[in-house]
Amino acid sequence: MYSVAEYFVSINGEGTRAGELAVFIRFRGCNLHCSYCDTLWANSEDAADDHMSAKELAGMVSRTGIRNVTLTGGEPLLQKNICELINILSEEGCRVEIETNGSMCIKELAGSAHRPVFTMDYKLPSSGMEQYMLMENFEFLGEHDTVKFVSGSIEDLEKAAQIINEYSLLTKCHVYLSPVFGKIDPAEMVDFMLKRKLNGVRLQLQLHKYIWDPDKRGV
Repeated sequence: MYSVAEYFVSINGEGTRAGELAVFIRFRGCNLHCSYCDTLWANSEDAADDHMSAKELAGMVSRTGIRNVTLTGGEPLLQKNICELINILSEEGCRVEIETNGSMCIKELAGSAHRPVFTMDYKLPSSGMEQYMLMENFEFLGEHDTVKFVSGSIEDLEKAAQIINEYSLLTKCHVYLSPVFGKIDPAEMVDFMLKRKLNGVRLQLQLHKYIWDPDKRGV
């Protein structure tokens, strides 16, 4: 059984499928505590949740008629047997994306028969969680995956540029810079990209926070 904090249909707010319809399954619980976290309500052990099986979740997805499925949290890789859910969804023709925080090993899933698409964070200094980043995960990324650097300061952007270069991320996957909402002007991030000649790196705003109230759930 999986601990599900919420599930809903909306558009992808970020990533390579930004703007496309998707079913979101948000799992309860996270092993990190980022300074800018916008889902703290779903992360605590006593957060409200529904206990659902893989078949129940797959049935819910099927009834929506939507084929993009985003597994998010919290941290979805904390859920035991997450591969069972991915396998069922994939076999039913869904494109499964996992939003993961960069601290959990993705090796097993990256080598699985029904490999999901990974959107993986690298937690920058202002998050307070950089020390938990699992650098070996970069080895398992592919052309359909994304590394996302959520940045709240110029210091964050400098570190992002260093990691992108050091691990040759642009030869492996998509790379996005995204602002901590309300903490840094996106125009300042564009200026940084121009200054550092960050060819191939994309700036992405969280669409859902501009379409709806930034604190609204279920979108």
